[in-house]
Amino acid sequence: MARLLRRTVILSSSPWISYRNPRICVQSNQNPSFLISRKFLSSGSYVSEMRKSAFEGNILRLIRSEIQSELDHSPILQLEDRFGPFTVDERPGEQWISLRRNFGDKEDIKIEATMFDGSVPSSKSTSSDPEDVQLHITFIVNISKGDGETLEIMCSAWPDTIQISKFFVRKSSKNSPNAYIGPEFQEMEDELQDSVYRFLEERGISDDLAEFLHQYMKNKDKAEYIRWMETVKSYVEQK
Repeated sequence: MARLLRRTVILSSSPWISYRNPRICVQSNQNPSFLISRKFLSSGSYVSEMRKSAFEGNILRLIRSEIQSELDHSPILQLEDRFGPFTVDERPGEQWISLRRNFGDKEDIKIEATMFDGSVPSSKSTSSDPEDVQLHITFIVNISKGDGETLEIMCSAWPDTIQISKFFVRKSSKNSPNAYIGPEFQEMEDELQDSVYRFLEERGISDDLAEFLHQYMKNKDKAEYIRWMETVKSYVEQK
């Protein structure tokens, strides 16, 4: 196609050309670029479709290659549906997962955890490698007793430990955005902090949960990435 376009420029620059093709006869006193441009105008949509097809074909090739590369590097493992006494809801297509259990006769415990949402340099390494980091997961524990009030505990999950940042009681009606929800957890007395950690541990929320979430999210991150690429691929393939 590029060679044809170059020929158009050459022909257009010379007004004194007589065509031998009996179906296209241009008198020597006419500008042949007029007829040639009409010919290319009629084929413009065809050229546009060819370019679109090539562009889409290249995208599909790259997406298929990326999907295969991800699978070759490490296959997707079956996501677990339980962690100890908790049932796990993967929530496909979302950036969160949910864990639930009952504790005792009254307590309904729900945990909502994000996928990886941050990182800090690894404290155990002196390496300058930017990839040598500790990944962070946010999770929120909600404990309700059916009386309309919920104890909400906001936490971080590092690779091998959990860290509480805040806890407060949420009323049944929506809290005012200006409601006081207590000080930062680290500002409380050490004895009170220890008692809250023991409170969570009795309910199966401990450093073991942090390790589980990190392993789970590594697999979910890959699964969601491939699911996303498959969705894009299916859209491009639509005619």
